[in-house]
Amino acid sequence: MDDTETITIYSDYVCPFCYLGRRALEDYRSSRTEPLEIEWRPFDLRADKRGPDGEIDQSVDDGKDEAYYDRARENVRRLQERYGVEMAQEIATEVDSLRAQIVSYHLAERRSHEEWLAFDEAVFEALWLEGRDIGDVEVLVDVADDVGIDPDVVRTALEEPDVRAAVRNAFAAAREAGVTGVPTFVYGDHVARGAVPPAQLRRLVE
Repeated sequence: MDDTETITIYSDYVCPFCYLGRRALEDYRSSRTEPLEIEWRPFDLRADKRGPDGEIDQSVDDGKDEAYYDRARENVRRLQERYGVEMAQEIATEVDSLRAQIVSYHLAERRSHEEWLAFDEAVFEALWLEGRDIGDVEVLVDVADDVGIDPDVVRTALEEPDVRAAVRNAFAAAREAGVTGVPTFVYGDHVARGAVPPAQLRRLVE
C-alpha cells in the first residue's frame, strides 16, 4: 500500500509568489526523510480579464492599478531576499499561462508524476529565471524537450478540446473550493496561503 504523504497546491505559473512558494516547498521537502508528493491544481490568475474565447483582454479593469503592482513588486523583492532566490522579473502581467496549464494538466493526468513535476518546474524556471514567454507554444515545446518529453505531447494537449474543458472545470472547482488567491497549500484540513516559509510548511504538514 502506498502511504506517501501528499500536499495539494493551487497555483498559476504567472504568479511570482507561486514560484517563490514552490522554492520554499522544495527547501522543506529536501529536509524531510520521508517523501512528500505534490498534487497540483490549476488556478487562473487572469480569470477576470479572460474573454469567452479564452483570450485575455488587457483593457478589462480588474481593479489592479499601478499601486497594486508596485506593492507586489516590493513584496517579491522582499521574499527574494528572504529566500535567497534570483528572478529575471518581478511580475509578468503580459504573459498568459493558459497554454502552459493545459499542457501541465495533460501531463498530470496522463503521464507519470515525475514527468509532470519536471515539466512543471521547468515552466516556472523558464518564466521566472529566464524571462521567457510561457504563453508561446514553441517555448513550451522547448521546455518539454529540455526535460525529455516528446514535443508532440505539447501540441496534442493544446489541440484536445477535452483537456481545455477539463482545465476550465478545474479553475471553476478551485473557486468553488474557496480558493481566491495563490499559492494555496492544503494538507488534510489545514490550509496555508501565500509564499510561506519552509518552517510554516513544516507546521502545516507535521
